[in-house]
Amino acid sequence: MNKSVIASFEVTYEYENERLDKFLAAIFPERSRTYFSKLIKDGHVTMDQKVLKANYRLHTDDLITVETPPAERVEIMPEDIPLDILYEDADLLVVNKPKGMVVHPSAGHYSGTLVNAVMYHCGDELSGINGVVRPGIVHRIDKDTTGSLIICKTDAAHIHIAEQIKNHSCNRRYRGIVLGNITEDTGTVTGSIGRDPKDRKKMAINEKNGKPAVTHYTVLERFGNYTYMEFALETGRTHQIRVHMASIGHPLLGDEVYGGRHVNGKWHLQGQTLHAMHLGFIHPTSGEFLEINAQLPEYFEKILAELRRK
Repeated sequence: MNKSVIASFEVTYEYENERLDKFLAAIFPERSRTYFSKLIKDGHVTMDQKVLKANYRLHTDDLITVETPPAERVEIMPEDIPLDILYEDADLLVVNKPKGMVVHPSAGHYSGTLVNAVMYHCGDELSGINGVVRPGIVHRIDKDTTGSLIICKTDAAHIHIAEQIKNHSCNRRYRGIVLGNITEDTGTVTGSIGRDPKDRKKMAINEKNGKPAVTHYTVLERFGNYTYMEFALETGRTHQIRVHMASIGHPLLGDEVYGGRHVNGKWHLQGQTLHAMHLGFIHPTSGEFLEINAQLPEYFEKILAELRRK
């Protein structure tokens, strides 16, 4: 059963004079500033046992204590869906998500999600920080992107992993096939990403209202009009790799959202050919640096094999 977790954070110099609610939203990137404003208003954030207000300005070396209430229960049902488990212990679970599986329930997707599956597998042993709809979820990948995801079983583990994601010490590398021949062996794509002003369902390069995004790439193999690549994320914006590669004229194979209908080739794909291959992070309890790799899905291997035969 989820219990309230009490965690303390020592304010470092870069947050000097920052508002308390903005600081907490930075520490817990999966939560909104509005959520923390309510948490503060309800008296769950203190310093030296004194209840703080949202507009409190931080000082270096302040010790902020946050009590996160237990998640409420809603009718999101556990489902006996097989999981490809790459690693598991008392603190966390790393799974290899299949293509077509939504990570957490949302409008139109209240069953068959990764959350439904991990609720069945883990029972009540899931972090409650992200609330009732996203228990244990500290980061996500798109429905049609495959690969490795960390699921946190405890709130303390969630806080620890979320901080690594925020400060970019969690190494995330992806594999993908893009259209066109990228001549450079390595490169970097930059460009702020935000909502597409012409289509709110899509993301786009949006220097005015977007958030900074940086994607590093390495070419692994070239196949004429296709390039097999590895991507390393310096930031983790929604659809980041997909938007960045499309922005330089090399959309991901199968990504009709950002590349148009011509990107599917002859394979009749279900979405982008993108796989979250590698995760590297510090274990929240042992302090050990873990490196976990998710095997490429069968469909991806078949495409590579066919391209190599040409």
